Order: sequence, then C-alpha cells, then structure tokens
Amino acid sequence: MKSIFREYDIRGIYKEELNESSVKNIGYRLALETKKRVEGAKYMAVGYDARTHSPTLKEWLTSGINAAGLQVLDMGLVPTPVNYFANYQNFDGKEASGSIMITGSHNPPEYNGFKITIDKQPFFGEDIYALGDEIAGECIGIKDDTVTIPVDAKKRYCDYMIEAFSHLKLEDKKFVFDCGNGVAGVVLSDILQGLGISSEVLYEDPDGTFPNHHPDPSVKANLADIERELETGEYALGFAYDGDADRIAVISSKYNFKGDILAIFFSRFIENPVVVGEVKCSQVMYDTINGYGEAHMYKTGHSNLKVKIKELDASFAAEVSGHLFFNDRYYGFDDAIYATLRALELVDNGFDFDAEYEKLSKVYSTEEITIKTTEEKKFAIIDAIKEKLHNPPADFPPIKDIVTVDGVRVIFERGWGLIRASNTTPKLVTRFESTDEQEAKVYEKKLMELLQDLL
Repeated sequence: MKSIFREYDIRGIYKEELNESSVKNIGYRLALETKKRVEGAKYMAVGYDARTHSPTLKEWLTSGINAAGLQVLDMGLVPTPVNYFANYQNFDGKEASGSIMITGSHNPPEYNGFKITIDKQPFFGEDIYALGDEIAGECIGIKDDTVTIPVDAKKRYCDYMIEAFSHLKLEDKKFVFDCGNGVAGVVLSDILQGLGISSEVLYEDPDGTFPNHHPDPSVKANLADIERELETGEYALGFAYDGDADRIAVISSKYNFKGDILAIFFSRFIENPVVVGEVKCSQVMYDTINGYGEAHMYKTGHSNLKVKIKELDASFAAEVSGHLFFNDRYYGFDDAIYATLRALELVDNGFDFDAEYEKLSKVYSTEEITIKTTEEKKFAIIDAIKEKLHNPPADFPPIKDIVTVDGVRVIFERGWGLIRASNTTPKLVTRFESTDEQEAKVYEKKLMELLQDLL
C-alpha cells in the first residue's frame, strides 16, 4: 500500500490500494496533522472530481476527518483549482485550515487519489511518505460518519472570475474549449456566459469513464477533436484541460503553445516579472525573460513550484506540461481556468499568439522521452550519470555547465540535454534541445549512450 504515497500526492487504484480502511485512516491522519500545524483548526475543505468512485471516497475520507475532530466543508464536484481557492475563502464564518481534493487527474479511470493543502501550503514529499509510514504501521478502525457542512465554493469561484475579468471585450471573437469530460465544465460555461464570451465547449459534461478521449492535453492524440474545430478558422484560440483542470493546453490553428512559451507571453505583461520554470523548460524561456525580468530554474512538480513561488515572491511559475501558477493578481497555485482568462486577456489586448511565437528564437526540442526502470534504481542511475559526466568519453560534445537541481541538465554549446528521475513513476525522463536540429540529435545520442550502460 505504501506505493500510493507519492512525491506530490496520494494516488492508487480504487478498492485495491484506496479501500475503506486506508482512506478513512488517510482522512484521520491528515486531520490530526492539520490540527497540529494550525492553531484552532476546525474545518477541512473537501471536493472531488468526475470519477465514478469519487463520492464513495469522499464518504470514507469524511469519516476519518470527523473521527479526528475536524469538520468537512463539502464542496461537492469541483475542479482542483476551486479546491485550492477554498483555502482563501470565508464561508459564513467558517475558514478551512486545509483542503483535500479527491482526484485521479489524468490517470486511467480505475485510479483516484488526493491532492492535499495544509495552511495554504502543499503537503508533499517527505510529509506524504511519513504519512504512508504511519498508516502502514497502524490502521485503526473508524466508524462511518459522513456528516458534512455543504459550501458553495463553485459559485464563489465563478463570481470571483467574472468580477476579476469583467473588463474583457471579446464580442467579435469566438473560442473553442475541450473539457474532456473532466471537471473543467463544472465552472467554465458559467464563467464564459457571465463574461459574454462566445464559445464552443466540447465534452463539457463530467463523466469519469471519459467516453470521448482521455483527459490529458499533453498527449497530441487527445487534441484531435479541438484541432479539427480550429481548422475551420472560426475560432481565435482553443483551450483543452486535464481531468481535474489544473493543467491547460493553449492551441491555435498553427501551434500548440507549451507552458514555457506561455510563460514568456504572460510575463511580458507583468511589471518586473520574476518567473520560476522547471528543468524541462526551453532555454528560450530563460534567456528571453532574463532580458527584461528574472527567470529561475527549479525542480519539476506542481508542489515544488508552489513552494518556490512563495519563497521568491515570484510573479509566475510554469511547467512545460501546462501547470501555470499566477502569483500576480492571484494566489500562486496552478489553475487552468484562471490561466484561460489571462490568455483571453492577452487576446483582448491585441496580442497575436502566432506572430509572437514566430518572433522567438528557433530551437529544436524533443518531446519528453521516458525510459522504464525501477523505483530502486532510478535515483542511483542519476547519481551514476553525474559521475560519468566528470570524465566523459572523448567524442562527447563539449560541456559548458551541468545543472543538478533536478536530475542532470547538461548545457552544451548550442543546447542542452536532460535526464531526470520521475518522482511519481519508475521511469527516467529525458528531453533535448538545440538551435540546430542535427545537434539536438547528437546530444540525445551521446547522453543516451551514457545511460544505456546503467539501465
């Protein structure tokens, strides 16, 4: 069961790892931890995604939270960003000291899990592993107690967005959105209607069986339907979401703008921007933003970036995969709906996504390439790669620098190569980039040769 306690969240298969006993005990232990960290804690906010078993998990989780002496502010079916948003709200005198989002994100339908916030900070890493050790050591019996306090976090969130973006004037443009039968549709149409934005919304109704396509916009095959709509020329821009709406894809009829490119676009409209990127972000992002602001490279992972954005009081953070974090005019957590509205604001300001993208320095980047290994070996392999790079082969490309903030990012004359261990799966993740397409292939070939001896 300990395998469900991962770096950024808790995730496993319903009824196997996530069964009545384990989930009740997770709720119980998290409530105790919240009481320990937050003086006078009374409430834990809980929401869930569209998966068919999420309501059952909510009941088990609630029983554990109640047993530990906290009460549940019940948001019902909401996107993950609404769950985060609830940590900053007062519901008729009731303020959450933490929140738990029941979500399997973009995993297959049999999966589910929990994303956890305590005292407005992500609960992750060693804290989650320690929680797993406690529960593995002792699972106590907890009776059913599913009493909650319903709160309308969804309306509070929609009202906030409509007020914050009431200045948008986009009557002459139309946009297309793909919710992928995840939970983005729970709030999206209400917000678009409230702002008078003309739209076509695909697969709006939440359905945890995901009958149309899998809700992972980082996989090109899942964008086929929205790309077909964009080819008609009817829409100014398109947006697609993952299952719990904390990741976004922004697409035109010509391009798919990854998170690092969007970071450049958004940062241009922020005064003296301080931007945090992850190790997979393009060098173009770092070089461009450093021309008018500050760009910092940090570890991959939404929890890591949320911590770093607060530490630096940064304006914004981004992952290539589409986690976008606005600390400028917002709360600093990843919210694909809010990011949508900031993108629409750029369009309203006359920003041409395609034209601005074409002005950027041209580089050739691979998609993420993953390599299967084991949980036991993956970090040891990264350490071994670091050792090999101290004395690389004679035909290895000249090394300018090595960044080890998360795995190994090797900086070459005209690009870079990355090998890092996934924190959530038994895999290595690689990516390569250069200003020259052939050179990118050389970087990939030479780093992969170093790696092959270690697998």
